[in-house]
Amino acid sequence: MKDWKSLSHVRWDCKYHLVFISKYRHRNIYGGLRKKIGGIIRDLCRQKGVELHEGRAMPDHIHLLLSIPPKFSVSNTVGFIKGKSAIRIHRQLLGTKRMTGLSFWATGYCVSTVGLDEETIKKYIRDQDGPDKK
Repeated sequence: MKDWKSLSHVRWDCKYHLVFISKYRHRNIYGGLRKKIGGIIRDLCRQKGVELHEGRAMPDHIHLLLSIPPKFSVSNTVGFIKGKSAIRIHRQLLGTKRMTGLSFWATGYCVSTVGLDEETIKKYIRDQDGPDKK
């Protein structure tokens, strides 16, 4: 219970492993764009009061390990992060002026809760850059 957080009437430890994929699974998360997207997501997590424990951007998807306070639903938090990050990516990094009909992330996401195996999840996310195992 050492990592538990508190709000006014609740003690909590709600961690989620999230995966977002890029639209049409295009491999457009690379190089300098990868670091800048990471910065955008870190900033949005801070704005929302969500703690980012681990993250890794792959060419066509992104893994995040987040602590989301119980006052926020997972779906609303994901919607906020995906929506705001897509706008910032298009405006700041891709130079897009009009946002109508544009998106960066595919619809939907993958989520799993993290229990006592948090270190296993962190290692899995860190090792995403390693060679594929068959």
